[in-house]
Amino acid sequence: MAQTFFFYDLETSGLNPRESRIMQFAGIRTDLDFNPIGEPYDLLVALNDDTLPSPEALMVTGITPQQTVADGYTEAQFAKILAEEVFVDDTIAVGFNNIRFDDEFVRALFWRTFRDPYEWCWKNGCSRWDLLDVVRMTRALRPEGIVWPVVDGKASNRLELLTKENGIDHFKAHDALSDVEALIAVTKLIKQKQPQLYSYLLKMRDKREVQQLVNLDDKKPFVYTSGRYDAEFDKTTIAFPLTAGKNNTVLVYDLRYDPTPLISLSTDELKAKLFASWEDRQAEGFVKVPVKQLQYNRAPAVAPVGVLEQSDGWNAISLSKEQIEKHKRILLSAPHFAENVRSAIESRPEFPKAKDPEAQLYDGFVADKDKMRIEAVRNATERELSDFHPEFGDERLAPLLLHYKARNFPRTLSSNESIEWERWRTVHISAQLPAFMKSLEALSKTVSDEQKQFVLQELQLWLESIAPVDTSNQDTMD
Repeated sequence: MAQTFFFYDLETSGLNPRESRIMQFAGIRTDLDFNPIGEPYDLLVALNDDTLPSPEALMVTGITPQQTVADGYTEAQFAKILAEEVFVDDTIAVGFNNIRFDDEFVRALFWRTFRDPYEWCWKNGCSRWDLLDVVRMTRALRPEGIVWPVVDGKASNRLELLTKENGIDHFKAHDALSDVEALIAVTKLIKQKQPQLYSYLLKMRDKREVQQLVNLDDKKPFVYTSGRYDAEFDKTTIAFPLTAGKNNTVLVYDLRYDPTPLISLSTDELKAKLFASWEDRQAEGFVKVPVKQLQYNRAPAVAPVGVLEQSDGWNAISLSKEQIEKHKRILLSAPHFAENVRSAIESRPEFPKAKDPEAQLYDGFVADKDKMRIEAVRNATERELSDFHPEFGDERLAPLLLHYKARNFPRTLSSNESIEWERWRTVHISAQLPAFMKSLEALSKTVSDEQKQFVLQELQLWLESIAPVDTSNQDTMD
């Protein structure tokens, strides 16, 4: 098959993919010249009765839980559509901040529905590309031909502002399908105005290409655009590879900053700076450690330093060759610094493991012996699931199966399973309830828009409809 783009966007019940859920999915497949292939997707996904959505999120999207239940697919049905119709062979999945946000929700969805959380974005010629950093690098290095938004004197790369400034139709921002149509138009605009940079960054979605540029065996400075870098320089700097990090990452140093005050620090001193609180970072005289992890498989926006020779690129990001060369020499003269930084980063205590099975995706890979059992769960009919109890080796999978059945095939639960699910649901909703009520009450005092008031009322009704017995008596909004 020829490669195709699949541009997609999600609207979710909140920001955390472990706790929140996909409520709306939209996508459009095109060829590599942006000609549409097939019909667009615009789907709702039914919210389950164990989830209280973020009221703030729904103020933005306007989607109510009741809409999703009335018109949406179950998570199992939706996951099947994604796996069998959307992420087909040779698909390049494209979004706007998708690698850090939308893709994580897809992984969590596939984990909950007994599908491989990773294969969809790399197997059989598939890959993924994130246009947010492409937009950022284009603005920083090749801005010609595009009108770039400025809000209150500060650069902004919000999709709805890019479309407005460049005369692109974007009828309803934060509606998934409208956002997808706008994303395709912005991608096309960058290809038209800056075809060389566009083609180069499309190629760099391949981690092997990134590894050739950010090479620990032949360390060289490179241009790097990332949301972690300074906004005043269009999120772009020149970085230098220090050493390997965990999980297919490399630690890189921002050569904008002189390493002299840092190279003599011990591992503990570096750790204190790396993980300093926000308040400590604001203190006078605080010197940050400008090191971050670059992940090869996250389509980073990286380029050779030579791209700065065109269009006055050095001045565009307020750097000079002399400054970069000086800071690089200091780093090379202190090889211990890289190892001290790595030790400091790796000594950070790990977050406590999640108790709920749907949040345990990253606790480890599933062993081969369980993969056949997972496939059997996924392929089982509703009737077969009623009395289906595989002997999983992975302790996460048995409770995950109970939750999968409860959310997608509730009639398959035995009486004991129903009691166990209700017990878990009670604890889970009780944990969400205080923050939910606080948000609901605050918004009810400030929101005057009629449509948003309706959404707040629907949220109140949703709480009442799913609240277990021991949480239904808690205070609710007047």
